[in-house]
Amino acid sequence: MARTVAHVIVDALQELGVRHVFGVVGDALNPLTDAIRSTEGIDWIGCRHEEAAAFAAGAQSQLSGTLGVCMGTVGPGSVHLLNGLYDAAKSRTPVLAIAGQVPLAELGGDYFQEVDNDLLFRDVAVHRNTVTSPDQMPRMLEAAVRAAISENGVAVLTVPGDLGDREPTDDRPARFPRAHPVTRPDESGIREAADLINAGGKVTLLVGRGARDARDAVMALAERLAAPMVLTLKAKEGFEGENPYQVGQTGLIGNPAAVHALDSCDTLVMLGTDFPYRDWYPTDCKVVQIDLRESNLGRRTPVDTGLAGDVGATLQALLPHLDVAGDRSHLDAARRRFEDWGAEQRRLADPGHDEHGLGRLRSALDNRSGDVRPEALAAAVNACASDDAIFTSDTGMATVWLSRFVTLHGQRRLLGSFNLGSMANAMPQALGAQLWAPDREVVAFCGDGGLSMLLGDLMTIKEYRLPVKLVVFDNRRLGMVKLEQEQTGLAEFGTELDNPDFAAVATALGITGIRVTDPAELQDSVRRAFATPGPVLLDVLTNPRELAVPGRPTLQQGWGFAVAKVKEVLQKGHGE
Repeated sequence: MARTVAHVIVDALQELGVRHVFGVVGDALNPLTDAIRSTEGIDWIGCRHEEAAAFAAGAQSQLSGTLGVCMGTVGPGSVHLLNGLYDAAKSRTPVLAIAGQVPLAELGGDYFQEVDNDLLFRDVAVHRNTVTSPDQMPRMLEAAVRAAISENGVAVLTVPGDLGDREPTDDRPARFPRAHPVTRPDESGIREAADLINAGGKVTLLVGRGARDARDAVMALAERLAAPMVLTLKAKEGFEGENPYQVGQTGLIGNPAAVHALDSCDTLVMLGTDFPYRDWYPTDCKVVQIDLRESNLGRRTPVDTGLAGDVGATLQALLPHLDVAGDRSHLDAARRRFEDWGAEQRRLADPGHDEHGLGRLRSALDNRSGDVRPEALAAAVNACASDDAIFTSDTGMATVWLSRFVTLHGQRRLLGSFNLGSMANAMPQALGAQLWAPDREVVAFCGDGGLSMLLGDLMTIKEYRLPVKLVVFDNRRLGMVKLEQEQTGLAEFGTELDNPDFAAVATALGITGIRVTDPAELQDSVRRAFATPGPVLLDVLTNPRELAVPGRPTLQQGWGFAVAKVKEVLQKGHGE
């Protein structure tokens, strides 16, 4: 068989270990999809929307640590990839996008569906190029893949529709040398950081995803310094389970213990994190930051010592220079606060919370219709899910409930649009995750707004018989936007959603649908969803007025809610 441009690309992807290519078929991609059809070990996954394809490819890349691949045909097909590719770029995970293009002779002539892909993807891609001759292969493919992997970003390779079935004169296979250097700071930087920490009194660690591969070293650091460990959301995976130092998250989704651990420290040590919310950093302490990317040092808060290097290698060099803390009161106080807060959260998550005592009084104020509390739903899922489950979460309130009520112990994994903050990511990321790990449980925490945005790819889940469990927090609202409006004193506006019965929609598509409207049915329904083979959509009507109190609530926020509620009452009184 002749080795066409399309076969050069597909053979190289298969050799790299890529098992799935996500996209929507189209004329410019026909040579490529036909090459996939005839190649063992790599499968075409036809999605209903290219945005879902890009999210799925990004999910596989994040889970595997290797290249994810998606494709979009000429013009609109490639445009639709853009949001999912931005998510991959912001997540710093390698994804190769193959974009179709008009015939070579028509380039630059405003041909039907022609889009300048090199311009379109300029901001999102670390590398982009258009193949204009078959003889540029495999060299141009090698450059794109090397860029994506070495820079942990998106590479876009555009292939005109009439080049895919042409033969390059160079028939050698593509080659991808792989090197993973480990870097650490010089000795003077190590000693400077050690001196600062040793003189620093109470130490708190802020740990991010960049430290995930250095768990043992981070745990040893926390023990030596008797330091409470505040986790970013992306560090829940790897650091939350079996960790006597962690005190949860800070920020709007955080808790008072984490806020206190930060605000009361004399020295903050940041490990592999670019936590973006400046208002939540302590202001009266020394700061040491360790990050592989030198450009991250001091970007969010001023640092006294910044060390550019691999977190694990740097800590291995740093630990011998650190004194053992004799006073554990800072850690003990933070942990007590965290345990007290956790006990209160468990009370909120009790399915019978609204039936007695303060819960009954609370429900009379904020849950008169008797909807399911989202805390109870998240806690029930946490109890049923396996120890190696992969969770995905939509941006918004679904992530708040996951962060507070799902514990990432064992081999659990977590994906979300935590840097881009896109809607509609959870379901397509779950699609990619389930294909990557067919024998593991995959659970998507879906907001009703996010699910409905890319609802069509439920059919992809059905078509490929993926046993994903889709948990829909159906509060008939864009809940996070509602919260944002009200905390600034604005009346809720434009956030209400006139939803269908999502369980009935799933059933019509051939997916098991379960709808929960009564809190008394919650536990049994969640257990049934997880016990049912194949894909299941669990549509749970949750309380739209639920508040997630941040770790450091302000008087201004409280006043904003009060003003907003008055405005909303007045609106209803005028029939609006």
